[in-house]
Amino acid sequence: MGEAKRRKETGAPPPGKPKSNKPLFMGIAALVLAAAVLGVFFLTASPEPTSDELPVASANAEAFPAQLDQYGVSVGPEDATVVVREFADYQCPACGSFSSASKQLKEKYVDAGKVRFVYFDLPLQQHDNAMPAAQAARCAGDQNAYWKMHDRLFDSQTEWSGSNDPVATFTRYAGDLGLQERRFRTCMTTELHREAVEQSRRVAMQLKVTSTPTVLVDNIRLTRPGWGQLSAVVERELASTAE
Repeated sequence: MGEAKRRKETGAPPPGKPKSNKPLFMGIAALVLAAAVLGVFFLTASPEPTSDELPVASANAEAFPAQLDQYGVSVGPEDATVVVREFADYQCPACGSFSSASKQLKEKYVDAGKVRFVYFDLPLQQHDNAMPAAQAARCAGDQNAYWKMHDRLFDSQTEWSGSNDPVATFTRYAGDLGLQERRFRTCMTTELHREAVEQSRRVAMQLKVTSTPTVLVDNIRLTRPGWGQLSAVVERELASTAE
């Protein structure tokens, strides 16, 4: 029955159009976006170095056992008054997010000779490619490119984290960085640095560090790993050592 004929015979108005859920979906999307923006601001906004909200060393906390730094990879002056240590997993998404903060740390404080940075490998069992990634950074280190590979692994994390052949992917990265691919691949396939990574993981277990990233400024554990809190605590500790 045609619409005009139906109205004539029944006197009924035309059926209404079904209500669209578009405004609801748009509202939900806006809330999600706002939450994400607030989360980024929360992690990156720098509180004042004198803020009472910044973490401090726990009562009766002992100094970090500096002799354990040999099991990590460090950059910066050996006599730096402030040392930042990170326990991380290359496949951990939160560690990938923190990597931008560690880059800024190196650029602003390490390169200026104010801070030493030590990276400890803590590959988690649930991440299949975390162990080969840690070895890839150390294999690149054999060709003086540890930190370049370190940054590349975090920058490209989503590309290789689900790879069935991480060695091939990491060897490609090595080529991109200008390294000798054959030497790098041999290092990877023979697992030349596996024991070094395992030693780093044992240090974490010894210190009861089980989550990644765990970031310490001297013996102060960050509660919100990100540039905001990291830079504020570093500034506070540098100021205290200068007094």
